[in-house]
Amino acid sequence: MELRHLRQFVAVAETRHFGQAARRLFLAQPALSQSVRQLETELGVTLLARTTRQVSLTPAGEYFYRETVRLLAGLDDSVTSVRRIEEGRTGLVRIGFTGTAAFDRLPAIARALRQRLPEVVLEIHGDLLTPAQVEGLRSEELDLAVLRPPVAGDDLEVRTIARESMVLALPVDHRLAQEPALEILDIAFESFVMYSDAHSAVNEVVLRSCRLAGFAPKREHEAPDTSVLLALVAAGLGVALVPESVRSMKLDGVAFRDVSGADTIDLALAWSRGKPLPLVTSLISALEDAGILPSDVSTDLTVLEDIS
Repeated sequence: MELRHLRQFVAVAETRHFGQAARRLFLAQPALSQSVRQLETELGVTLLARTTRQVSLTPAGEYFYRETVRLLAGLDDSVTSVRRIEEGRTGLVRIGFTGTAAFDRLPAIARALRQRLPEVVLEIHGDLLTPAQVEGLRSEELDLAVLRPPVAGDDLEVRTIARESMVLALPVDHRLAQEPALEILDIAFESFVMYSDAHSAVNEVVLRSCRLAGFAPKREHEAPDTSVLLALVAAGLGVALVPESVRSMKLDGVAFRDVSGADTIDLALAWSRGKPLPLVTSLISALEDAGILPSDVSTDLTVLEDIS
């Protein structure tokens, strides 16, 4: 039994006429008649009752017609779907977001993809530090990652989305909370709350900023993620230098202040180097089209020695 046999039977069943069905299929009528008979022989049933004046469906033919139409419709849907998958127009994409990038960037990214790729389903993994996202990309648990460079190794593509200033998070009742202007030296003797991950890109910027100002931060407390870090600040256990996008996280007891002298930090989109999935390629193009991922910026790939 071949698909052509099924499609030809459906044409006859719908027209109830071999001549009309043959014209619809661009076949000779004898060839069509022979095809339907071959189908009936293989099934061992009579599907069509034929007379010199008309063609009608037998009870078995009525049932087989309904099932065949359903089968062919499902097949056509499958063909359409698999082609859209190959074209990168449909499917599931898993995106990781570092820290508050989920609050700051997720709405714009989700909106752009919904408008341009409405059949793509997003699976969001939020508040992941950069090392966890890099591991997710390498283990194929993530397809894309919004993270903080630098990234060790040369197996990932990394393209900058934005460059952010660092801001000071401090308790609302801190002595510096109402100062009109702050410099990084103003917090030289403060207790710091920092991320617990040894490879945190934010920590690296904090350390570099403090060293350039001539002091080493007093690392009093550590936090596994941004929400805990801010909670520790709100509790009065220290201050923290964080990317400006952290302002989007409103937390009672925490004030954010601009501070001069601090270095900047990049936010980037990363994916596996080499031959990305068609869906990933489509998402990258959609984000470029939306202006979220600059298309005129060359790949920003930073290769570092693994930190021991």
